[in-house]
Amino acid sequence: MNQSIHQLQQLIASYTGKVLRERFGKGPESVIVSMGGQYITIYLRNFLTPSERVLLQQDHTHIVYQTRERLMELVLPEVSAYIAQVTGSQPEEMYYDWALHHHSGMITAICLETFTEEVDLNEQFDKKAELEQEIILISGQSRRNPEQLQSFEMNNRTLLFIREGILVPIEKEFIRLGHGELLKSVKRNMEKQYLYQQGLFEPILNRRILDIFVDWDYDFNKSIIVMVTSPRSL
Repeated sequence: MNQSIHQLQQLIASYTGKVLRERFGKGPESVIVSMGGQYITIYLRNFLTPSERVLLQQDHTHIVYQTRERLMELVLPEVSAYIAQVTGSQPEEMYYDWALHHHSGMITAICLETFTEEVDLNEQFDKKAELEQEIILISGQSRRNPEQLQSFEMNNRTLLFIREGILVPIEKEFIRLGHGELLKSVKRNMEKQYLYQQGLFEPILNRRILDIFVDWDYDFNKSIIVMVTSPRSL
């Protein structure tokens, strides 16, 4: 791999925007890629098609989610393959979520190996312990505390939390019976209500929370939370 991290970020941003434009008929206004260690976050801004705008105005949010679910089944393998091609590290896990009220979205990749010896990742960021404690409490409110929690500051606006061991037996049975997508929808709604409404994160961080994204990978029994904030004071 000869490219710098900055060059890789630009390549992945450009390719992701192109694939989304081809599949959705309209791409995001901007794509912001952050890389560190074995993690990539791809923040999509102003991403809403004209037909989706009409559906949201008519309160058909569930149709927008269902349509995007089908399209992302095509998008994620393409983005994953391109990441592997340009970084030399194959993504093992791919996550995504939308903040339709802000017309934004987030794709997160966890790769098998780090991209470079120069790990541009802050593992000991300010207020880490307090934030992790709140994430554990919120996870418990929606059924179970994670067995393991990691957190990273990807840049001065993006925080990544990775939870492992988050499924309870009844949820595993729902998944076994083929109701995984319904379970994910319910869990996402519940957790986002807790994450947005409790108002605990902004006082801890001393900055505004702009977007929060949540997704699960049932095969790995893991979940990620990505927070996008106003810029951290340097």
